[in-house]
Amino acid sequence: MRRIDGEATGSRGIFITLEGPDGSGKSSQQRLLVDRLRAAAGREVVATREPGGTPLGERVRGILLESGIAHDPIVDALLFNAARRALVDEVVLPALSHGAVVVCDRFADSTLAYQGYGGGTAIEDLEALADVAIGGLRPTRTVLLDLNVDDGLARRRGGPTAELTRFETSDAHGREFHARVRAGYLALAAAEPERWRVVNASGLPDEVAALVWDAVSDLFEEG
Repeated sequence: MRRIDGEATGSRGIFITLEGPDGSGKSSQQRLLVDRLRAAAGREVVATREPGGTPLGERVRGILLESGIAHDPIVDALLFNAARRALVDEVVLPALSHGAVVVCDRFADSTLAYQGYGGGTAIEDLEALADVAIGGLRPTRTVLLDLNVDDGLARRRGGPTAELTRFETSDAHGREFHARVRAGYLALAAAEPERWRVVNASGLPDEVAALVWDAVSDLFEEG
């Protein structure tokens, strides 16, 4: 893919994505990271999520995550990429173009992990879809919040049932599916170590937040 990031778009924008299996705490860690970045004066910080972040994306999110509505992995991938296209055009690229820090809860790597490694769709097909949707946009840094599958599912299923999605409740997405997703994430991180940082997400939120900051702090060093 053609690489597009803050430098390539002629700005000082920084694009950080948080990835991880279900229950790894991405949304909580995004809030903590964004709060820390906003407390450091000097630049705009934009928080967004996938799927979502735009009116279209939020509508697609409901379709994708609603329990009781089954889709095959290719349908999922097409829907995710439709929402992703809107997010990139309407939120991410405009923010990067004027030097903001964008922190996104999931991005294109999620589709490779879930619909590819988890669902069995060919990775090269998913990469081709992503290339159409995002034009080669790559995060400056991707942080993988890694967590044992059983612990992650226990966290999710121990919370409010209203927050559970079909990726945690359907028969097609059992433990073996989530194990493949986690293995896929680790494979993606190993294949591109210059972009990825792997963080142990098993600790308390503040402990994990410190590890997340260590994983991105070099991006904000002067010089």
